[in-house]
Amino acid sequence: MATVLSVSGSPSASSRTNRLLRHLDQRLVAQGHTVVPLDVRTIPAEALLGADFQHPAIVAATELFARADGVVVGTPVYKASYSGVLKALLDLLPQYALTGKTVLPLATGGTTAHVLAIDYALRPVLNSMGAAHIVQGWFTLDKDITPHEDGTLSVAATARDALTQVVDQFSAALGRTPVLAAAS
Repeated sequence: MATVLSVSGSPSASSRTNRLLRHLDQRLVAQGHTVVPLDVRTIPAEALLGADFQHPAIVAATELFARADGVVVGTPVYKASYSGVLKALLDLLPQYALTGKTVLPLATGGTTAHVLAIDYALRPVLNSMGAAHIVQGWFTLDKDITPHEDGTLSVAATARDALTQVVDQFSAALGRTPVLAAAS
């Protein structure tokens, strides 16, 4: 099957966004995909904020994007947009880092007032980076995600059903992504 890069744009390891992504990664693995997690918060701040394109962590992240067939991008929504740490990484990737890739945008937030952040803030950036296909994304309310001390996660039924649907659509789309010939 496909190699999926699962990118968490959350600045916190214990955030609902990060935990939800890792929960969804399990579904993709169960469908036969190889999932490679990337927590942007683990990239040194000096590399991100200093725009150090040659920093080993930035080079490694760029290589992960290049090797992926599909990319899941998850972010908490702050002030009606995706996280700054995610923005910093996306700015350091090559302009067309998503060329030929299928992308699933996901977001979490405290209020439905931020539901359009995927379509009006994140999707245009992903599109400008050359994504072959951006599948329907999904916004999940924080209150619908319940992390447990044992590391498991519960998702409210309506959100769980919707997330299952978008992840399954993403998985199916991975098999239909056209291979683009390299420019000569």
